[in-house]
Amino acid sequence: MPLHVKHYPDVTAGEKPVLLLIHGLFGSLENLGGIARLLADDFDLYAIDLPNHGRSGHFDCTSLEAMAETVYAWIAALGFSKLHILGHSLGGKVAMEIALLHPELVGRLVVIDIAPVHYEPHHHDVFSGLLSIAPETLTSRKEADLQLQHHVPEVAVRSFLLKNLVKQDDGGFAWRMNLSTLHNDYAELIKGNRADSEFCGEVLFLKGGESDYIQRHHWQDIIEIFPNASVKIISDTGHWLHAEKPETVARLTKRFLLNES
Repeated sequence: MPLHVKHYPDVTAGEKPVLLLIHGLFGSLENLGGIARLLADDFDLYAIDLPNHGRSGHFDCTSLEAMAETVYAWIAALGFSKLHILGHSLGGKVAMEIALLHPELVGRLVVIDIAPVHYEPHHHDVFSGLLSIAPETLTSRKEADLQLQHHVPEVAVRSFLLKNLVKQDDGGFAWRMNLSTLHNDYAELIKGNRADSEFCGEVLFLKGGESDYIQRHHWQDIIEIFPNASVKIISDTGHWLHAEKPETVARLTKRFLLNES
């Protein structure tokens, strides 16, 4: 499974720890570009498009384990013996799954606003809106936006989702993401992470102060499989805290991954 990757090359002397960034559902590596640029001076930094997302390859079914193993295969092919991983939302779930499946590979883990628990379905309106659009018939992104607003009223969310539209040379548009597979296998993506393993490395959970993705009652589930986990709450932010306060997220990430006091 080919993965689309962006490497922020190390242009200074000396070896730096490797850091992999993984985006969330419906997203692409560009979503983490802000904090990537803030961290690139301190890490040998890579960002990927998850399978069925962005410019990475498509396949007909998916799950947390399938995505984790695809990313692991890419890591192994590059010959990394150890690296840090940062993941947001679905990317955080995939990052946790990699750490649970291959704990020897992961140094430290940063998980942004997601817990290793089962979530109730909460993207029904998004899927309904996206599936109502026939991209090949579109003449403009504005036309897609007008259709989508009946299901998704938030302008910022629509803008994020419609970044997946790609104009075709012969007219019309196409979805860059594999929308049908993400819809069909959505239940697999909101499942809890495996509870039959544990990762004893250091894990930092970053929670948006106004977000309800990580709740107090999730902490027991977190500690059972990540016994060395800690959490920091970033005030006045929602689920997209890395976009709302990128400097804060980057500073906390750097301090944690480099073990700075």
